[in-house]
Amino acid sequence: MQDRQDRRVLRSRAALMAAAVRLVSERGTTALPITDLADAANVSRQLVYLQFGDRDALLMAAAADLVERELMPQVADAGAPPRARMLAMARHFAGHRPFYRAMLTGSCAFPMTRAMNGLFGSLVTRSGLRAVFGDLDEATARDLAVLITGGTGAIVNDWLVDAAGPLDPEELADRLLRLSAMLARGRSTLAPGGHPR
Repeated sequence: MQDRQDRRVLRSRAALMAAAVRLVSERGTTALPITDLADAANVSRQLVYLQFGDRDALLMAAAADLVERELMPQVADAGAPPRARMLAMARHFAGHRPFYRAMLTGSCAFPMTRAMNGLFGSLVTRSGLRAVFGDLDEATARDLAVLITGGTGAIVNDWLVDAAGPLDPEELADRLLRLSAMLARGRSTLAPGGHPR
């Protein structure tokens, strides 16, 4: 009995998250009535509140689920060439532009920006920073990671929200790789310990 109930909960959660992505993408806004989300998932409004608490929590869960299911398997392989990982990321965001654009400009903008920065942060490791910049103290490595992930997030956000016409994932991947190469070259201007010369 419990197993059947657990499967039903998982199915209703999945249906709600899929409906959220679909409706936000179709309407271009996060300002969706709970009733519309519940109807699209064929569940009750009460179930939305019970499982997620509110609309924005549902929308953020839907975004996290989309990233986890579709993007992370493509970019999680640290052994993959950097361009392949960047291109997979850019293609994912371009393919779901209406959803992410609405999420980055609507009621979920702040938590969505933080979540994207967390995603980019998971791809920038302190050991990777040390490999590029040499011996960095922990505080400098942490600050550099925040700077890089926040900057990457800002570039991707601007690209998703403001770029004209169809998005070009190759162009974004190349932009981000050029910036990475410039940062790597910046290593020569640092003295041991990560301090400017």
